[in-house]
Amino acid sequence: MPENIIDLRSDTVTKPTPEMRSAMANAEVGDDVYSEDPTINKLEARAAELFGREASIFVPTGSMGNQIALRLHTQPGREVVCESRAHVMDWEMGMAAMFSGCQLRTVAGQRGVLRWKDIEPALATSGLYYKAQTGLVWVENTHNMAGGTVTPLAVMRELRNGAHSRGLPIHLDGARVFNAATALKTDVATLTEGYDSVNFCLSKGLCAPVGSLLVGTAEFIREARMVRKALGGGMRQAGILAAAGLIALEEMPKRLHEDHATARLLAEALAKIEGITIDPADVETNIVIFTTAFDAPAYVAALKQNGVLASALSAHSVRLVTHRDVDQTACLRASAILANVAIEAHTAA
Repeated sequence: MPENIIDLRSDTVTKPTPEMRSAMANAEVGDDVYSEDPTINKLEARAAELFGREASIFVPTGSMGNQIALRLHTQPGREVVCESRAHVMDWEMGMAAMFSGCQLRTVAGQRGVLRWKDIEPALATSGLYYKAQTGLVWVENTHNMAGGTVTPLAVMRELRNGAHSRGLPIHLDGARVFNAATALKTDVATLTEGYDSVNFCLSKGLCAPVGSLLVGTAEFIREARMVRKALGGGMRQAGILAAAGLIALEEMPKRLHEDHATARLLAEALAKIEGITIDPADVETNIVIFTTAFDAPAYVAALKQNGVLASALSAHSVRLVTHRDVDQTACLRASAILANVAIEAHTAA
């Protein structure tokens, strides 16, 4: 396998920047379970400020943040309405059922984008004792498995207003919400205004090595600390991680447009390759998903042998994700490899 690997499997593979490493080495720390880690406290205060919320809590992973929110917003036996390919449905290990005793009621959105007209028929809020009642509406922006699609601001508000009109809380899985805000040319406070809770990741396109943040009201976050502790998320001198997170929050959103541009570059190159189907106009952020006329897992294996790492999502679909550690030059080189390997795969098929 070539030495200079181009890793397009995910933006989770990003390495912390030199500035992050320096900040981590010099971070002021304390015991966060006692709320005595000054760097954690600074990160949580800054995240709350950026999102226009009262408080936030640092958690090791986005899945933990999401599951804390789900637990607090619902009761056992309730339903959570989410998009059919949502992260909470496919990638969080059945924790909605295992930890909160809830089932997921899935609704297909167009390219992953839910609208109120999609959600409303799936709601059960009549109080009929023999039917599981809806406890929570769940939105994902950007939508990972739909190809990094963005829910527009007007739709975000429509979903919020609709949920609240039915007396339901609404949670945003905003793992890549800064990508969404960048694509929409707005800020995260405006985009998520009125959502009862928002979870977002520092360790994807924002390049921090570890961590996510859950934001909400002060009372919600107070309760979230208890649930985090129950899940084993009570960390001690976690300011070492928070130091990188502060740089991620302040500096990394400024460059996300670069990842969107390289993703579009890849999509445009892929659209010219026989045996691959993709519409470059569908690539809104840093995720590129395309279909193949040939065996996708075999194609991904061959790409690896030629120095490009990708993810096969199914027998005939592949995902690429751009990030800070793969620049335009590397993406151009990856495009040539994607094309050459595809020609061989298509000819063999």
